Amino acid sequence: MLRSLILAAAGSSKMERLVATAPVSRDVVARYVAGAATEDALRATRGLVDDGLKVTLDYLGEDTLTADQAEATRDEYLTLLQALNKQGLTPAAEVSIKLSALGQRFDEELSNRLAAEICDAAADAGTTVTVDMEDHTVTDITLDTVNELRRNHPGTGTVLQSYLRRTEADCKEFATSGSRVRLCKGAYSEPETVAYQRRLDVDRSYVRCIDALMRGDGYPMLATHDPRLIEIGLDRASWYDREPDSFEFQMLYGIRPEEQRRLSEAGYQVRVYVPFGDQWYGYLMRRLAEKPANLTMFLRSLAGKR
Repeated sequence: MLRSLILAAAGSSKMERLVATAPVSRDVVARYVAGAATEDALRATRGLVDDGLKVTLDYLGEDTLTADQAEATRDEYLTLLQALNKQGLTPAAEVSIKLSALGQRFDEELSNRLAAEICDAAADAGTTVTVDMEDHTVTDITLDTVNELRRNHPGTGTVLQSYLRRTEADCKEFATSGSRVRLCKGAYSEPETVAYQRRLDVDRSYVRCIDALMRGDGYPMLATHDPRLIEIGLDRASWYDREPDSFEFQMLYGIRPEEQRRLSEAGYQVRVYVPFGDQWYGYLMRRLAEKPANLTMFLRSLAGKR
């Protein structure tokens, strides 16, 4: 129930104003978001890469309503990729895109064209793109777009969410040679008809999906902070004779940084998902929903407690 309340708050403009105007919000948000500008993203990326970690950068924005907004998002990514290349941060750093931020919900042709342009720019910069997954209503259309992008850019990554009942089958389909698949639990409010509701069922699905990806010929990217699932991922990698460079773990910026470094120092590939931009509110609420225990820390910060 707490998770549902947090997700409901993600759509509340009143709550957004409260959070955005609270005196300590800047410090709280800074734990999870690199900053508003490209320069902030580059600074965070440099620090992580210097620590031996890989990075995927997400320019925050999902409420795109016009072609101008979609093209502005495309431009932000082109600027970012050029800067990453200039500073020598590729291929350790790639980018993650949301098709909704490129206009998918009102002009699919436009969003596909802009996504292709970002993939072209990433290739020119010597790196790759991963296409984020959103709610279940756009799963098929997003996977279709990824397949189309892979015609010219076979390394384009996709994201699959273990809380959807369909995902084990999707993992088997996408676990092919050259395929890059980020497996996460999922952070949108979904109906029981399409998604598991109990945490245990979501975790069990995650493990089945790990098996499907490790068994396949692709490159699994296990996005989780759960110690149990990390250990299971390591166990399955060993079981399927996976070399440490044939898969990776992914974690969110600001969450379990010590574990990120521990895995990296143990020889495993670790990529940190680094969001930046001024549309941070919805992103932050979904992170709290993924682990409601984070809410206690956040509310104390809003109340001015340390």
